[in-house]
Amino acid sequence: MIAFLTQTVKMNLQVIQNKIYSIRNQKVMLDFDLAELYQVETRVLKQAVRRNIKRFPSDFMFELTRDENNSLRSQIVTLNESGRGKHSKYLPFLFTEQGVSMLSSVLKSNTAIDINISIIRVFVQLRQLALTNSEVSDKLSELENKYDKQFKDVYEALNYLVQKDKKKIDQSNRKQIGYK
Repeated sequence: MIAFLTQTVKMNLQVIQNKIYSIRNQKVMLDFDLAELYQVETRVLKQAVRRNIKRFPSDFMFELTRDENNSLRSQIVTLNESGRGKHSKYLPFLFTEQGVSMLSSVLKSNTAIDINISIIRVFVQLRQLALTNSEVSDKLSELENKYDKQFKDVYEALNYLVQKDKKKIDQSNRKQIGYK
């Protein structure tokens, strides 16, 4: 039973992680993805946000521009191209990690609280992963700098030997001029 729950939690975290996008150099989640996770309609989520707009400053939530929305739609292909009512006439809201946290004070259902906890865990994992990656990159750069000089010396020595051998080969293939 515990293994099943652990697998379900991992699957849910993966689903959430796939719904986090990098837009305007920020990790964000779209309103319709959050609405799906919270099991509410997008319009209900947006209404709750609009009623509590003071809780969502621009660093917690922002709205996409038309160009960004068109670009995003072509990337994630979430909307059908036919039928009435298939598209929202409003641009999506994007929520940063802090905005998602603030949603828990606006949407008070148990589902919203549980999903918020999972989303915050994913954001924390992403932040830890980014830190780990930057540490690894720093270590690699350090090693490259350390060993580049040594490898440069070896490369120059090998190159010198190759050039020296080429000169010998070139001289042996030449036709001698003059007396033998």
